[in-house]
Amino acid sequence: MLELLAPAGSMEALRAAVQNGADAVYLGCGAFNARQSAKNFTPQTLVEAIKYCHVRGVQVHLTLNTLVSDREMTEAGELIRHAAQNNIDAFIVQDLGVVQLCRQIAPGVPIHGSTQMTVHSLPGVLLCAAMGIKRVVLSRELSREEIRYICANSPIEIEVFVHGALCMCYSGQCYMSGVIGRRSGNRGQCAQPCRLPYGYGRFENKHPLSLKDNCLAPYLRELEQMGVASVKLEGRMKRPEYVATVTGIYRRAIDAGRVTRGQMDRLEAIF
Repeated sequence: MLELLAPAGSMEALRAAVQNGADAVYLGCGAFNARQSAKNFTPQTLVEAIKYCHVRGVQVHLTLNTLVSDREMTEAGELIRHAAQNNIDAFIVQDLGVVQLCRQIAPGVPIHGSTQMTVHSLPGVLLCAAMGIKRVVLSRELSREEIRYICANSPIEIEVFVHGALCMCYSGQCYMSGVIGRRSGNRGQCAQPCRLPYGYGRFENKHPLSLKDNCLAPYLRELEQMGVASVKLEGRMKRPEYVATVTGIYRRAIDAGRVTRGQMDRLEAIF
């Protein structure tokens, strides 16, 4: 059975995800997560969140998915230790230095390679496996054929984003926000300039860089047959109502093996 991994940008969103059937949630705490503008969690509320989820049989994955400078490694290590001591279920990591830090401080906690790592090929997956990473979140730009091939040959678990916003390039590798406003996507501060209108003359006020959102609800059974271990919903910046609706629909779609027209209409409405 596919694991359903839902976003939790706040305690309210976390409760919404859990109460609507998520198998696991992912959340950020402190400075080392790719959604600095979300409410996120403090070290204290992180403990509350883990307890709330574990009592209900739901796992908690901590996002450490930004690049970390040398002078920040001590702080990152303290967060890793705190999370591990309070029974976090996995770390989602981008920085290879942080991968090593997690292995040294909390060797018993699984490490998941973030989509920010831009792993888009089987050699990338194999390299992650050699580094001790237990799961890879594939780049969102891959085709079904590429996902199928990687799953068939991967020695570790594969996770795929199935719903939500898409970056205009490989996640985390766009420097547009950093160049325009000194807000780096690799530091959790992307201002999403790709969503703005660009052009001149008759092309003015068009949105040539803004992609449509992702929705793979009709393809969940196919993903499961490919060997995908976990399907991930994007949305740590979204309201709890959005998280509740999308998580609930994907839960029912996974359990039933199909999605109805009414459910697709609700997904469009909540968008």
